[in-house]
Amino acid sequence: MIREDALVGNRTYWVVVADEFQASIYSRAKKFSDLEPVSELKNEVAREKLENLISDRGGRAFDSFGQGRHAYTKENDAKSQSNLAFARDIAVTLKTGRRNDSDGLIVIAAPRFLGVLRSALARAGLEADLAIDKEVTAKGADFVRDLIDQHY
Repeated sequence: MIREDALVGNRTYWVVVADEFQASIYSRAKKFSDLEPVSELKNEVAREKLENLISDRGGRAFDSFGQGRHAYTKENDAKSQSNLAFARDIAVTLKTGRRNDSDGLIVIAAPRFLGVLRSALARAGLEADLAIDKEVTAKGADFVRDLIDQHY
């Protein structure tokens, strides 16, 4: 989905390439120019095993009827919380780095992380001109540039 005002040719574009483990932020002086690296962010917590992130097991309870004793389940586990915090870090980095509100924003994220990132960007008052759900964090800047150019 491309915003109508994203087609203006004389604005700076910020490009975020992310998954739950890492994010690369690039700037692009013009719509079809090369990507310049701006920042690299890492989420080391996301690579940890879940049992290393929590200090104890969930509580246990007795049902008044039915199965009897069972474990409480957590709605948001430690990995989900880590992903949310990382998405917020990306949003804050973009918010402080952008020079003005007319700068464009292009987000390329792994499908499993795109929704979390979009939500964090929206909370920070940012909206992507173009969002692509593709896992490309291991690819180089040239691949990312070509991918963006294909979508414009």
